[in-house]
Amino acid sequence: MLVKLWSAALHGIEAKPIRIEVAVHQGIGYHMVGLPDNAIRESWHRIETALKTLGYSMPRQKIIVNLAPADLRKEGSSFDLCIALGILGASRQIDIECFRQYLILGELSLDGMVKQVQGILAMSRVAFDLNLKGLILPEKNRLQGQWIKSMPIIFIASLAELLAQKNRKEECFKPTLKKECSGMSSTDIPDFKDVYGQNIPKRAMQIAAAGGHNLLLIGPPGAGKTMLSRCLPSILPALSYEEFIETLSIHEVAGQNIDKILTGLRPFRDPHHTTSDVALVGGGRFPQPGEISLAHNGVLFLDEMYEFKRSTLEVLRQPIESHKIIISRSNGKVEFPARFMLIASVNPCPCGYLNHPAIQCTCSSRKIVQYQSKISGPLLERIDLQIGVEPIDAKTLLEVGVTKGLENTSSELLREGVLQARQRQVGRFNATGLSDQIMLNSMMSSGQIKALVKLDEQGKKLLQHTIDKLNLSARLVHRTIKVARTIADIEGCDEVGVIHLSEALQLRCAV
Repeated sequence: MLVKLWSAALHGIEAKPIRIEVAVHQGIGYHMVGLPDNAIRESWHRIETALKTLGYSMPRQKIIVNLAPADLRKEGSSFDLCIALGILGASRQIDIECFRQYLILGELSLDGMVKQVQGILAMSRVAFDLNLKGLILPEKNRLQGQWIKSMPIIFIASLAELLAQKNRKEECFKPTLKKECSGMSSTDIPDFKDVYGQNIPKRAMQIAAAGGHNLLLIGPPGAGKTMLSRCLPSILPALSYEEFIETLSIHEVAGQNIDKILTGLRPFRDPHHTTSDVALVGGGRFPQPGEISLAHNGVLFLDEMYEFKRSTLEVLRQPIESHKIIISRSNGKVEFPARFMLIASVNPCPCGYLNHPAIQCTCSSRKIVQYQSKISGPLLERIDLQIGVEPIDAKTLLEVGVTKGLENTSSELLREGVLQARQRQVGRFNATGLSDQIMLNSMMSSGQIKALVKLDEQGKKLLQHTIDKLNLSARLVHRTIKVARTIADIEGCDEVGVIHLSEALQLRCAV
């Protein structure tokens, strides 16, 4: 007898429908075809033991399992439950008809319990595409399953539970993000009010958050570069529902902790400087998302950027521009999204005290040049804001700045400007029919800049003068205009004036 059931396989962060065909014929042996990996081939032993534990028998005949399409490589253990049902149906031990219109996912343990699998959100889309009735998922995937919209789901803890249910309980969810998810729900996020002084870096952080711009902080050890960067999530808006599902799906596929994502917080990834280029952009035999994809819709923070290998940093150039990374391997090509804000911090020299007001630098000119050359010109061009962070006297900090005139602007105040600017961007892109393509000023193309950004006459003259004097490239000019557009949005201005353009140019070179 031949039975056919539906399952799904991950291909990057996308899922492909898999038709599992099981046939039982005269003969002997167990054969699995359709490019399975070792985890799938080993399912035979898990399934056989689980069926015997539950009182069923493995047919003493020839069993052929086909994973169609045959030319697509499959990996993982999520096919166990579907194959087990197929074997029981093909050997006429159960009636399989009630399972034909479900997408079935789950790994079997030896006692018949159904274990959690990765990629539930991505694979659930296959059920929609195939117009199936619903999904059968492990109970341990309930947390992720609750975010599957308007699709009947049967959650099961064991194979025995699934087979014993005569009236199987179907659950259907219509999830929405809680309004109180403001992007600040985690108590371990530092607040800008704890950073005294540093008004220029704070302003740069606000602009970067408002327009999704890249930012480089340059300063000596102890100036507050890392603390400023870790405060950034406190002024970012919460994830929209579409962004939330997209981000959650990526983290789930990669097997990452999703607790912070579930609060509405945007990702904040801070890989160590020993991270390899593969770990940064993703890869492997069966490609997995790297740090830049895990930072999708959020922040990629590179602390001590000069300590990263140059080859590792150079792989960032393309995804910064295209907002995606394409990984090609001999067994196929995978595309991962990579729309992130790059925030980086560096010391000005190996000892860290170049131009320090109180401590003498001990580095030679050659060492300084060699150290700073770890970041190439093309990569540096892609960083919109480059800010010097000056150290604050320790005595002043101990006296808590108020008496010394230090300001401590809170995250709440900075966030108001960020939200206002983002609302103006959404309104502008919706009005021009571009909201499906871009969401932030930093994502505008050259053509969109010409259409959407209007400079006043003084601004045009200033920009032309700067181009002539500094010999700016076209990329630098476009990025400066996008930053100026964001500054104007924060200030609530429709037209980009000379004051906005001046600030954008200053923040580009405020080192």
